Amino acid sequence: MYLSDEAIRDLNTLAGWLALDDLGTHENLNPDLLILAGHAIMPNIIGALDFAAQTGVLVLLSGGIGHSTMLLQQAVKQDPLTAAIETEGLGEADILAEKAHQVFAIPWEKIEIENRSTNCGQNADSSRDRLLAQSSIPATILLVQDPLMQRRTFESFQHSWRQKTITSRFINWPVFVPHVVKVDDSLVITGGQRAGIWTLERYISMILGEVKRLRDDDATGYGPAGAGFIGHVDIPDAVENAWRRLIENEGVQVSVR
Repeated sequence: MYLSDEAIRDLNTLAGWLALDDLGTHENLNPDLLILAGHAIMPNIIGALDFAAQTGVLVLLSGGIGHSTMLLQQAVKQDPLTAAIETEGLGEADILAEKAHQVFAIPWEKIEIENRSTNCGQNADSSRDRLLAQSSIPATILLVQDPLMQRRTFESFQHSWRQKTITSRFINWPVFVPHVVKVDDSLVITGGQRAGIWTLERYISMILGEVKRLRDDDATGYGPAGAGFIGHVDIPDAVENAWRRLIENEGVQVSVR
């Protein structure tokens, strides 16, 4: 696939905005809970679970069987550290729980599992309801998701918490921010310290689709003018312009699942 230098810059602008990262502004972070929403980006998962193992923070793993489940199963089987983990028939949270316990030695008593949700909005609602049922709403939550979904995940959790007037503070951590770079004549996605996390086609489709979901100007978005899964999101001009250039100038197709 050919991309112009401008298109590469625009993709990196969008990725940098989507991978919302608050961790750098909280150097002495001591969260009450880490919520890891299910996905299949292994460097991100490893970073989150290593943080939990090092700090001893309680971990809530959220995710049943959804769009990323098969990709997560494949990623687990391809990693020598986790190839022995049985994934057949398991949802994302259950798979991640096995990885947390077997690879990172996180005690079961430090792991909460929410394995019914099948999308980002349900991740938020089901995690919220589980904590409410336990009367254990944390003050500070470290929120981790696939970097390209971090901003939408935050908006979903914030919207969900507000429905029940819960005032937990979310700290966003995508673990890494991906970038596209040219290496000789090839385009490489960097940032995760591991090749092959995304194909370039899937990466572009996800980025453009995420921005479309966060837009609030028609019924296809997830905001108040659309599905109502999230509140209104202010999109910076630089992000809006980059998104439009990619669609109009590069002829890149956008898909929203």
